[in-house]
Amino acid sequence: MSLDNDVIEADFRTETIKLHGPEGFEGMRRAGRLAAECLDMLIPYVVPGVTTERLDTLAREFVLDHGALPACLFYRGYSHTVCISPNHVVCHGIPGDRTLREGDIANIDVTVIVDGWHGDTSRMYGVGEVAPRARRLVEITYEALNRGLALVKPGVRLGDIGHAIQSYVESMRCSVVKDFCGHGLGKVFHDSPNVLHFGHPGTGEVLKEGMFFTIEPMVNLGKHQVKVLNDGWTAVTRDKSLSAQCEHSVGVTADGYEVFTASPAGLFQPAILGA
Repeated sequence: MSLDNDVIEADFRTETIKLHGPEGFEGMRRAGRLAAECLDMLIPYVVPGVTTERLDTLAREFVLDHGALPACLFYRGYSHTVCISPNHVVCHGIPGDRTLREGDIANIDVTVIVDGWHGDTSRMYGVGEVAPRARRLVEITYEALNRGLALVKPGVRLGDIGHAIQSYVESMRCSVVKDFCGHGLGKVFHDSPNVLHFGHPGTGEVLKEGMFFTIEPMVNLGKHQVKVLNDGWTAVTRDKSLSAQCEHSVGVTADGYEVFTASPAGLFQPAILGA
């Protein structure tokens, strides 16, 4: 594929925001679909009594059986396929012998590599019967993502997206985590630009056709402050309040956006929301 001077393909991070053509969009569709299918597959297994290690094993086998690679496996020393973050764990929860219990909520985050392209997505799962306040938090988090997505098109600034997410979340008396952000991706797992979920309108990078990035708001029922545990990965709310996250990988099109990680079965909002 011939690329003009505005389109860059590379397998390393630079400060230059990469713009992609049709080949990139097709690659991201394949990767994003498989990532979404992996999370669809896990839905019936997220039940009281399951260990997070069991869910990680199921995800790894699914990804490998489909001829793809788990992007997180051995990434910067990480030794698992997914991150599983229950209750007050904000993100990067490490699978292990922890057993999920009735009433838990948990985020599962997976990234797959298909022919060099990264599909990155996460969603929330309810374990058995979930309390109303946890359900409300999950609903707010999904709506925050949708409000950010709705603004994506050429000419919009990243600050506009962050402001839309933050203003909605705070209007619902919750808080946006500010320590972590979305990111560019494609042939690179974490690339430019950083996509903040808070900010001011009219600030930040201008969106252009061909940009790929994630939007992945993390929302706390309590205050926004988090801390990282001694394992170097697991981030938790400082006030022990519940946290939720959801994430899509998207591409900027000529007149809007394309979600690469939409669930083929329509299960991005799983059983906790009655899907």
